Amino acid sequence: MEYVTIGGRCKEYQAGTTYLQIAQEYQPQYENDIMLVSVDGKLRELHKTVERSCSLEFVTAAEKPGMQAYQRSAKLILLKAFYETVGKERIEKLSVDFSVGKGLFVNAKGDFTLTQELLDRVKRRMQDYVEQEIPIMKRSVNTDEAVGLFERRGMHDKASLFKYRMASRVNLYSIGGFEDYFYGYMAQNTGYIRYFDLVLYEHGFVLVLPTMAEPKKVPPFEPSEKLFQVLRESSRWGDKLGVGNVGALNNEIAKGNANDLILIQEALQEKKIGQIAEMIAEQSSKKFVMIAGPSSSGKTTFSHRLCIQLRAMGMKPHAIGVDDYFVNRVDSPKDAQGNYNYEILECLDIRQFNEDMTNLLAGKTVEMPHYNFITGMREYKGDKLTLGAEDILVIEGIHCLNDRLSYSLPRDSKFKIYISALTQLNIDEHNRIPTTDGRLIRRMVRDARTRGASAKDTIRRWPSVRRGEEENIFPYQEDADIMFNSALVYELAVLKQYAQPLLFQIPKDCEEYLEAKRLLKFLDYFLGISSEDIPHNSIVREFIGGSSFKV
Repeated sequence: MEYVTIGGRCKEYQAGTTYLQIAQEYQPQYENDIMLVSVDGKLRELHKTVERSCSLEFVTAAEKPGMQAYQRSAKLILLKAFYETVGKERIEKLSVDFSVGKGLFVNAKGDFTLTQELLDRVKRRMQDYVEQEIPIMKRSVNTDEAVGLFERRGMHDKASLFKYRMASRVNLYSIGGFEDYFYGYMAQNTGYIRYFDLVLYEHGFVLVLPTMAEPKKVPPFEPSEKLFQVLRESSRWGDKLGVGNVGALNNEIAKGNANDLILIQEALQEKKIGQIAEMIAEQSSKKFVMIAGPSSSGKTTFSHRLCIQLRAMGMKPHAIGVDDYFVNRVDSPKDAQGNYNYEILECLDIRQFNEDMTNLLAGKTVEMPHYNFITGMREYKGDKLTLGAEDILVIEGIHCLNDRLSYSLPRDSKFKIYISALTQLNIDEHNRIPTTDGRLIRRMVRDARTRGASAKDTIRRWPSVRRGEEENIFPYQEDADIMFNSALVYELAVLKQYAQPLLFQIPKDCEEYLEAKRLLKFLDYFLGISSEDIPHNSIVREFIGGSSFKV
C-alpha cells in the first residue's frame, strides 16, 4: 500500500491504482472536470498509476494546465473527425493557425467545399466520439523513428521539427487509430471534451472552445475582423519567408540564413511603420496619435520609430506617456488585495489630461507633467509645449483606445493604433504558439534586465497582468484605425538564450515551476540565434538591451 496525501489528508491506495480512479472518487467535490493531477509538483495524466507515497493535487479545466489539455484534446478529436468525414485523400491542408474570438482558426484546403453543413457533419462525428468516451492513447517512440514516421505520412513540418530535437523520445497521441503529435498533456478520453462548436469563418472555420472562467460553457463566436486580418497578413509574411513553423525556421538557421531572415523581417516591419506614418500625414485633422497594446508589445520602440517616420515626412511629433498623468500615489485606487492598481482608468487624472490636450488643440501653451515613480508624485519642471501646424502628439498608454480617456477630444483629431506581438509562427500545423507565450518571454527577459525581477516574479504576476488586459485593452482593440503586429519571426530563437537561464533558476518546489518547465520545453524546439546582428532600433532590443532608444 502507498500513502497519498490529498488536501492535507493522507489515504492508503494500492500500488498500481490509476490517478483516474482517485480522481473519479473525488470528482463530486469539484465543480469542474478534473483533467490532470499534480504529483509532488509534477503534472501527470490520469492514466498514470500510483507507484509510491506522494502528495497529489487535482487540476481542473478552470486552471491553465487543465484548459490547455482540454484544447489539445479537442484539436485531436476535430482532426480525426474532419479526416474521416471528408476523406484523407481529398484534404490538401488542415492547419490550426491562430486564436480568434475565443476559438482557434482552422485553415482547411482540398478537394471539397467548406460549408456550415459540412462542419455540422464533422461536429456530429465529434459528438459521437465524445459519447463513446474513446481512450486517448499515448505511446513513446524514438525520435529518429518519429521523424521517419512523419515523413511517410507527409507531415513534413513535424519531421523538420524533430530533426533538431535533442530529446531521444517523442510522445504520440491517438484516438481509435488516428495518431498525431501534440505538445503537452491530454485528457484521459474523448468524454471529457463535451463543450465545443464549429463556425464557418472567412476562408476556414473556427473551433470555439470554453474558457477557464467558464469551462462548461461554449461562448458565442464574436469575430474580431481587424485583428483577424492582421493575423492573416502575418501568416502570409511567414509563408513568403518560408518560415511558417519552427521546423522551417530551424532549417534556415542551420543553413546560415539567420542574418538574412533578421534583415528581411526588420525591413518588413519598417515598411509597415512607414505606411502607418503616411496614413497619418495624409489626414491633416489628426493631431493625436493614440497607441495602446498589451504588456510587452513593444509600444515604446514602436512609438520612437513612428516618430522618426513622421519626422521624415516633415512633421514634428512629440511623445507623451499617459503614465505621466497618474494621480499621486496616495490617491491611487487599490485592488481587492490592498495593492495599488495602476491598470485601471481611475489611476489617471483624466480631467487634467483632457484639459491639457484640449488647450494644446486650441493652440495654447501647456506645461507638461512628469510622474516621479520613486516619490509617487506628479511633477512640473517647466517643460512647455505649443502645437503648431506640423506638430502632432504621439501618446502611448494602455487606455489610449478607450474614448473615456480622451472624452473631450474630437474623434476626427485622433488616430488610434493597436499594437500587439501576434506570433505568426507555429510549432507545426496542429500545435500553435499562443501569442501570450511570446509576450511573457519578452517581459521575463526585460524585467530581469531592467528591474532585477526574477522569472518566478514575472510568472507569478502574469495572470494579474492578463486580467488587466482583458478588462482595459482587448475590449477596445477593434476601435483602432490600424493594427500593428510587433512580433518578429526570428525573435524566440534569440530570446531563448536570455530566457532559459532565468527559467532554470525557478525552484522545483514553488508554484511557478510547472509554468517554467512548460516554457523550457517550448524553447527547446528552437535553435538559437546570436543577437549581435539585430539592428539597434529593433523592437527586440527593447527586451534584450542595446536599443538606440531610451526604453
